[in-house]
Amino acid sequence: MVGIGILGSGFISDQYVDGLQDVRNARLVANYSRSLPRATAFAAKWGQAFGEPIAAQYDDIEALCADPAVELVIVALPNEVHVDAVRLAAKHGKGVICTKPLARTGAEAKQILDIVNEAGVWAGYAECSVFSPNIVKAFEMVRAGGIGELLTMRAREGHSGPHAAHFWNAETAGGGALLDMGCHTVESARHFFGKDNPITEAWAWGATLVHGDKTTGEDTAVAMLKFAGGQMATIESSWIEKGGMQLRHEFVGSAGRLVTDSSATPVWGFIQNPVGYLVEKADAQTGWVYPVPEEARAYGFSQQFRHFVDAFEKGETPDETFEDGWIVNCILDACYASMNSGVWETVKTA
Repeated sequence: MVGIGILGSGFISDQYVDGLQDVRNARLVANYSRSLPRATAFAAKWGQAFGEPIAAQYDDIEALCADPAVELVIVALPNEVHVDAVRLAAKHGKGVICTKPLARTGAEAKQILDIVNEAGVWAGYAECSVFSPNIVKAFEMVRAGGIGELLTMRAREGHSGPHAAHFWNAETAGGGALLDMGCHTVESARHFFGKDNPITEAWAWGATLVHGDKTTGEDTAVAMLKFAGGQMATIESSWIEKGGMQLRHEFVGSAGRLVTDSSATPVWGFIQNPVGYLVEKADAQTGWVYPVPEEARAYGFSQQFRHFVDAFEKGETPDETFEDGWIVNCILDACYASMNSGVWETVKTA
């Protein structure tokens, strides 16, 4: 049984811990928040869900990382805290899983990668997209040759904007919608076209179309990614779309096409009275509603953590590593450079 400690008490921490309920060989033994009362409230809520108390609450990151019951640390914190949190986990010899994006820039991601490599600790990059059930099925079909040679991918992830204030501060977060949401679709492109088939060039456009009162970062972005093998991926990232999440992929091959929609739901209807939480970024509690059952499973959080905990127990390299997170950041660096230059930019990983 792997002892898990989670850093964070916000929205993504809730999603992660919900997903951990499906991991039979893991036990949540500690949690951290900057506010000890908030850490205590988080532990009370999830301890009740797990049917057993979460043993330790902390308002100090290093104290959680030093806890002997914690073997694997999950970093579910704002982007600007990732370097320090990973450094402290590595200092105490703990395995570490870090939420996406790994960092704010390629250089910062390389710093994080070097920390775990030099410490010799196990590390996994929490990119849930490639673990979601419909993406897994589409990947199996592509690998089986169902649509022939994969030629292009178009993906879009959108909602009406982040739930927490730290996302809106582009100076500390490192970017806007492209960094926040494009990291998902960049990695799904690498996953489908092959990590041995690198993205060599990127072109991107971004603008602040709606939320100029909240952020200097882009709330809308489009990027095109060119692969060494000649294939092309187009990704769209949005913080301006009302009505819930949009999580869609379209794959075109020489012998067919596939479409996935992670936010599609078998439950929908018209309601006049609120019923509580419906779906991430729902924006409305009445009228036509489209709740997504079992979000932690639909979006791949449960599957992701089952894979990570199994790999950690066995001492195996996970499917998503900090090296993957670093490469994603390097690709996004090229996208941001292209936003400024207006031309295709080379992806630099050296």
